[in-house]
Amino acid sequence: MEALGFDLKNDTRLNTLTLDVVKSSKIEGENLDQNEVRSSIARKLGIESAGLISSSRDVDGVVEMILDATQYYSQPLTKKRLLKWHRSLFPSGRSGKHCIVVGDWRSIENDPMQVVSGHIGKETVHFEAPSAAIIESEIFQFLSWFNTETQIDPVLKAGIAHLWFITIHPFEDGNGRIARAIADMLLARAEHSKGRFYSLSAQIELDRKEYYLELERQQRNSTDITFWLEWFLNCLSSAISTAESNVNLILYKAMLWNRINAEPVHDRQKLIINKMLDSSFKGHINTSKYAKIVKCSNDTALRDIQSLKERNILIQNPGGGRSTSYRLVTLEEFKRDVDI
Repeated sequence: MEALGFDLKNDTRLNTLTLDVVKSSKIEGENLDQNEVRSSIARKLGIESAGLISSSRDVDGVVEMILDATQYYSQPLTKKRLLKWHRSLFPSGRSGKHCIVVGDWRSIENDPMQVVSGHIGKETVHFEAPSAAIIESEIFQFLSWFNTETQIDPVLKAGIAHLWFITIHPFEDGNGRIARAIADMLLARAEHSKGRFYSLSAQIELDRKEYYLELERQQRNSTDITFWLEWFLNCLSSAISTAESNVNLILYKAMLWNRINAEPVHDRQKLIINKMLDSSFKGHINTSKYAKIVKCSNDTALRDIQSLKERNILIQNPGGGRSTSYRLVTLEEFKRDVDI
């Protein structure tokens, strides 16, 4: 990240927080508008971002919770703070079509609180939460442990806190999202930084089925949580690997456009380069494909391509004649070329 300028760092941080919010909600089956989420985060962090749009109360509420957890990670986690997060998640007092208790623990009238599947009469109980009567004492123990300095590695503490909170299941709804916010808060403490560039929630969403299976397996078994922590660490490792790939892509695009902007290029060439940078672009570029995309003659397309080739922006692939094609210079070639 040190190789990126201030604007690119901010943009990457914005993208990561957007992923956190969108994917954590998607794990629970709630689809938030990504553009609304991005706009809400940008406004709250004072980041100038093009195309800001208005966002709903529901989106703003989830954003407020995630930002409070990650930007103020060093502050104690308290009952008041947890209840505030819950109110932020459900500003209308409803979860979907159902009215729920907001900003307070679930009531004893809702016991037993169970996670079930299957048809009526043939349900499978995957998890039964502790009785509502002991939530207050369970949360008190959890918060005392959370806010006390221990010898536990802070990354392991994030995995433990995630499992512990979601097992207490203190709210009628929103427990998973709050548990993941708690884990993010401890990961920020582990790094002593509010500027994170990987998304654990995005990785969990990719492994959602396995995530629920691991939680159920742990909650059904003993208090030995080794297997859960192994899964959590593997998930975190994958999230960081994905982030590394994303950061390399951002660095590559920044370097590429710095080279391109050193000398003027045609709008046609800009269009083709943007197309080739898009993850949906398949294959390589050739004269006929270039001409078809930008609606020019083959002769013009060839001149444009040769110009980009001379500047080492496009690299000719092996082969010739009608099969001649070109690709963009790679990050590794770029680094060798500019001697980073």
